[in-house]
Amino acid sequence: MRTQEIEQVHPIRIDSESRIPKYHQIVNSIIEDIEKGLLTVGQRIPSINEISEEYYLSRDTVEKAYNLLKEKQIIVSAKGKGYYVARTVLPSKLGVLFLMNKLSSYKLGIYNAFVKGLGTQAHVDLNVYHCDPKLFLNTLNENLGRYDYYVVMPHFKDQHMVHQNITHDVMDALRKIPEDKLMLLDNYLPQLKRNIASVYQDFKMDIYDSLHEGMDILRHYRKLILVYPCNTMYPYPIEIQQGFQKFCSDFDFDFEILNEVYNDMELQPKDAYIIIEENDLVNLIKQVRDRKLTLGKDIGVISYNDTPLKDLLGITVISTDFKVMGETAAYMILKKKKELVKNVFQFVHRNSI
Repeated sequence: MRTQEIEQVHPIRIDSESRIPKYHQIVNSIIEDIEKGLLTVGQRIPSINEISEEYYLSRDTVEKAYNLLKEKQIIVSAKGKGYYVARTVLPSKLGVLFLMNKLSSYKLGIYNAFVKGLGTQAHVDLNVYHCDPKLFLNTLNENLGRYDYYVVMPHFKDQHMVHQNITHDVMDALRKIPEDKLMLLDNYLPQLKRNIASVYQDFKMDIYDSLHEGMDILRHYRKLILVYPCNTMYPYPIEIQQGFQKFCSDFDFDFEILNEVYNDMELQPKDAYIIIEENDLVNLIKQVRDRKLTLGKDIGVISYNDTPLKDLLGITVISTDFKVMGETAAYMILKKKKELVKNVFQFVHRNSI
């Protein structure tokens, strides 16, 4: 009596706890194993019935996965024999979901440098969630498991339009992303307590250190005034205000914090303004000129975040380097690094102070 030889069938990896659809897990498992050489052309893979019975899945779920693989011409079926690997699969481009909190020239500068740094090795999808945690969570939950990397700029707002670094729901959602697939940009979240890549600004100490860098110049002014917008659509980190207050307290500067540059400001000679929003910057400069005062002599102005126009107009700035932030993030992904990198932030002295 002949002994029938039983063919060894390649296993499929299914994680019952994952939020990735089961049919998508089947597709990913087979493609990954072909890329790694664990499955070769002509090798049999499990049948629909075998996977359905082994993993307690419906036939429809498995059939959906196999139809996708057949459409891509990765597998073929032989009547009465089963399914086989039809071709090799070249490693695909990295898929990156870039979650940006708002559209601004600064944020787009980071994004453009990031995309350029990745070059042809990745496909990047951009999503803007407008600092809204609900919109962020909906987008993230819809896309869990679909990308190789998730790049997040974590800035949120509460119902009172106050800046939040993170919420409990967002923290729970971010923890669902594997550590090696998550990168934080622009803001650091130590409360996550995870070993993840991050290229960030330290909003409190950045303004503190940069003002300290320009302290000899600032000593020519009698009062420092921070224009820190409150209750805006895109709120700014409160750490900026905290860093400013700490600097003024530590080095004995008279100071004031305003919500905006008002029309008909009570401008006093030897006041120096640190301004965050560009509308406030334009308003203040217009008032200085209308009153025949001299910018950089009578009234000092420092703008937060640099642009080519501010350079052209000679506006002193305190700013991070957005291009470097994007380039660093791209480099870390391509080299698979999980480092914590504080982005460069500096005082750039021009004619307005």
